[in-house]
Amino acid sequence: MPDRRFFEHTGPVSLADLAAEAGFAVSDDRAQALMIETASPLAKAEGGAISFLSDRRYLEDLKATRASAVFVTEKLSEHAPAGALVIVTPEPQAAWSRAAAVLHPAIPLRNEQPVHPDARLEDGVYLAPGVVVGQGARIGANSRIGANTVIGPGVAIGRDCSIGANATVEFALIGDRVVIGPGAVIGFSGFGVAGGAAGLVDIPQLGRVILQDGVSVGANTTVDRGAWDDTVIGENTKLDNQVQIGHGVVMGRNCVMAAHCGISGSVTFGDNVQCGGDVGVKDHVHIGNNVQLAARSGVMRDIADGEIVGGAPAQPIKDWMREIAWVRNQIQAERDAKARQKDQ
Repeated sequence: MPDRRFFEHTGPVSLADLAAEAGFAVSDDRAQALMIETASPLAKAEGGAISFLSDRRYLEDLKATRASAVFVTEKLSEHAPAGALVIVTPEPQAAWSRAAAVLHPAIPLRNEQPVHPDARLEDGVYLAPGVVVGQGARIGANSRIGANTVIGPGVAIGRDCSIGANATVEFALIGDRVVIGPGAVIGFSGFGVAGGAAGLVDIPQLGRVILQDGVSVGANTTVDRGAWDDTVIGENTKLDNQVQIGHGVVMGRNCVMAAHCGISGSVTFGDNVQCGGDVGVKDHVHIGNNVQLAARSGVMRDIADGEIVGGAPAQPIKDWMREIAWVRNQIQAERDAKARQKDQ
């Protein structure tokens, strides 16, 4: 269930009332009596949850789900478990997104003064001019917050942290000795949309960001919160300026990432991964321990422990260098041939 420090919980509400507010149709007579408490993925759903299936790859999750109600297409509806109320729709993910937005709206910033009365600051905290600290936020001893930075409702920041000016931290749990550069955005909504009959629908991002002890985040870097599971940056990992970390990314310990890298959603990193500048990684890729990604690599597949890769698409570094050398040799050979023809 989404963290109550960051998301309101409007349930339990009857499925019939939820349908009326979220704008989907349900004709089952049980809808008025069935109470829905939360929106959840199939694999994590318990009784009182509403979930969805839009991709056959997760058919086994549908068959095994404990959700009380599920959105499915007509073609896949026969696979739903007997205990779940089935809501047939051509747009299951979009319908679920609208329901989730009703059940779990984000807690807004409601400050009437810069530091909310319900916020708690330990000894030695320094707030520069213009800082806003939201309801229920916690800031540990000797942490320093730069000018005009916003700390959202429910955020927890550890001790001896440094957060630069004009940063935004929301939906996040921050460890000790964490450094966040000026202009960084931690915990903004991850990029997720679903197609619907009326156009694209934003998928609610109901997870958090967790920055473990000793993490550094560079200036103007963004770390998106997870769609459901958390985005996690492991202990002592260092992110350069202007890096983009997508929703649900999990990075191990002691990773290093140079500027302009872009990591798509649900990527996992092992420990001690090194990324050169401008690396791009596609979604749902796993990168093992002690991997090195050369600058401007485009990673399209899983990378095993200890590999060193480069190029786009990324491949073993020696193979990539051989290809570059071969191309250069071909170009030079063509130039030499043209020069000989000109001399004749």
